[in-house]
Amino acid sequence: MNDSVAGLLETLDLERLEENLYRGTSPDVGWQRIFGGQVIAQALIAAQRTVPADRPVHSLHGYFVRPGDPGVPVIYEVRRIRDGGSFTTRIVVAIQHGAAIFTLSASFQRFEEGLDHQITRPDVPGPDALPSGEALTVEILARAPEAIRRYWTRPRPIEFRPVSTEHYFTDAKLAPEQRIWVRVLGEIGDDPALNAAALAYLSDMTLLDTSLFAHGLSVFDARIQAASLDHAMWFHRPVRVSQWLLYAQDSPSSSGGRGLTRGSLFDEAGVLVASVAQEGLIRPRRSKPGETA
Repeated sequence: MNDSVAGLLETLDLERLEENLYRGTSPDVGWQRIFGGQVIAQALIAAQRTVPADRPVHSLHGYFVRPGDPGVPVIYEVRRIRDGGSFTTRIVVAIQHGAAIFTLSASFQRFEEGLDHQITRPDVPGPDALPSGEALTVEILARAPEAIRRYWTRPRPIEFRPVSTEHYFTDAKLAPEQRIWVRVLGEIGDDPALNAAALAYLSDMTLLDTSLFAHGLSVFDARIQAASLDHAMWFHRPVRVSQWLLYAQDSPSSSGGRGLTRGSLFDEAGVLVASVAQEGLIRPRRSKPGETA
């Protein structure tokens, strides 16, 4: 396990302050705001701490209200909405500086048998047929713009192997879809709650970019103000995030300064483990008075 994965596990290990009240911190990675996936994952951990282990999460819906400050802790207040015969519902409010920065609604379900079907995983090369993290970094360092190079040289707990890297090197308008293999860069065990939280963490990565492909832009473009607005996930089947997952994404629409992206997460055997939907702000950055647009 590398240091960044150990840091992720430490970040997800919330401190209990009181009944239904938890505190989380952020790693010191030089970001100006807290990564959205971290807040989703920490809020889910807080909710899970109040739910029996035999009721795993099956869905969550979150709204990013304010940017998170990585320099101060986040307080997570859990509200126990319902404990039913089959389902449990929780609402979590993430608080900094006396104000909400994120809200999460999550539902948990006791396991039961039922009808079972899924869509087919896209036919793409497997992760072993694609450039490794190191080789991919070398390629990107040689060809990509400075902002993308800075992003790829940061240590991170998640490994990416994109099926296509074309969008990193061109401003051409591309089809708004992306296929990327992802996994946690270390073994974190088989605890369902921890794996669900880690999956929520990585699910916030790369989505906004997909909504910009059709416009020849990226989240690294200085002309764009980009931020996650909301995030929804449905957990279909058990998952191990230390093993490769194919993140298949498409963006059906952008309008009103917002872009919508959908994602499906499959394991290497082709099993659909989760679905994701996110709307993000992709607003053209407004020029300040006296500034050239």
